[in-house]
Amino acid sequence: MNHSYAIGGAARLAGMTTDTLRYYERIGLMCRVLRDGGGRRYYTEPDLERLRFIARAQAMDFSLAEIRQLLELRDHPDTARAEARRLAHGKLDAVTQRMRTLRHLRDELRLLLNLCAGANEGCPILDMKVAAPSRASPVRSRKPGRARQHA
Repeated sequence: MNHSYAIGGAARLAGMTTDTLRYYERIGLMCRVLRDGGGRRYYTEPDLERLRFIARAQAMDFSLAEIRQLLELRDHPDTARAEARRLAHGKLDAVTQRMRTLRHLRDELRLLLNLCAGANEGCPILDMKVAAPSRASPVRSRKPGRARQHA
């Protein structure tokens, strides 16, 4: 038995908003879904499976462009494995780098909090005297192997 769901039910089952479902159709992540005579959208189980795939990929920090690639690969699984692995490996590398950046940021914030707790006057958090000199984004520009000066 084939089930179809109105947009509200499909959105609820997919954990998304109705606007998101419309947007995905508009940008081509979803094919044009079934409509009744009044133009109301109806989603099938394969549509819901695709929406859940998109949600899971987003939760893994894939961009919509990357998700589009994954969906295209998913439609041609026989030849897609190597490319899917390449995309996932690239995402893993990006997440690993972001984790390094976040650890550095955590360490900087801990240092500022400790300096603030020990300060007799002023506030190192507001002064930011421990920040790297004149760099737009000291946390992001730090080289991975560089030793911290305030460890």
